[in-house]
Amino acid sequence: MQTGLKITAFAAGLAAVFGSAYAVGGATEPAAAPKEPAHQDAHAEKERPAKEGGAGESPELPGGLQISQDGFTLDLDTPRIEAGVPAELRFSVVDEDTSRKVTAFRREHGKELHLIVASSDLATYRHLHPVRAADGTWSAPVELPGAGGYRVFADFTPDAENAEGVTLGADLAVAGDARPEPLPDAERTVAVDGYEVTLDGALRPGAGSELKLQVEKDGRPVTDLQPHLGAYGHLVALRAGDLAYLHVHPNGEPGDGRTEPGPEVSFTATAPSKGAYRLFLDFRHEGKVRTAAFTVHAGGASPEKSVPQDGESVGHGH
Repeated sequence: MQTGLKITAFAAGLAAVFGSAYAVGGATEPAAAPKEPAHQDAHAEKERPAKEGGAGESPELPGGLQISQDGFTLDLDTPRIEAGVPAELRFSVVDEDTSRKVTAFRREHGKELHLIVASSDLATYRHLHPVRAADGTWSAPVELPGAGGYRVFADFTPDAENAEGVTLGADLAVAGDARPEPLPDAERTVAVDGYEVTLDGALRPGAGSELKLQVEKDGRPVTDLQPHLGAYGHLVALRAGDLAYLHVHPNGEPGDGRTEPGPEVSFTATAPSKGAYRLFLDFRHEGKVRTAAFTVHAGGASPEKSVPQDGESVGHGH
């Protein structure tokens, strides 16, 4: 099932410096958005092409580039937490027409809303499952290991006629001694918690391409993956530099009569531009969800890695 593209750019609230446009140590300014972004709806069955701007018209901004879009605003009640300290993220989605918190959402892949938290250097990634109170306030426990700039993504579809998926983003500051990490090298096989996951395929700017991920354990293919969020795998891609957001889902789902529970999980994705991306695959096996992360480069040679500069830090908040 092809899914949509959600792109997010942010200006981090903490002092960090880009080493290059796509390899990140931490960001104080977002990289420039692509001039002609390819727009995909996060949960649609088919891709939606970006609108072409006419005379005096700018191209449509992709979802997730703003804290407010399509008549909705992400209100993050906890924009700052401490590194290594358990905290609760509280937020709401506000309908700009009524100024009220949204309480009706369409369930997509088993959830009303998907919440992603990622650090600006892409070293930390969390896919959280918040709980919504009756008044529309969402909350989720979180503990983030490193200080620095983070981005919070809320991916949802309002429960309304002809509603389309929306991805909004907000900055989260994590106080402490920030030590940004360079973007990891591109590797086709990564190890996580005793498993090996191998990536086959490539991201292409502006064109759909298939990504196949094969899961093995102890050198043997895993053929009994368990459903996670209504699928055998859940993939999110973030562009290095500005954390543009690409949310895709597998080509097939459990119970459709053709999709096997491993070892391979297949996705179709479109990169909005050339550059480096970090892919995060969540998969469930033996009752536990694990995350395999990859660095890939779309549309060209790998850029030089950015090495964090000495002395980059963030002061402790009170």
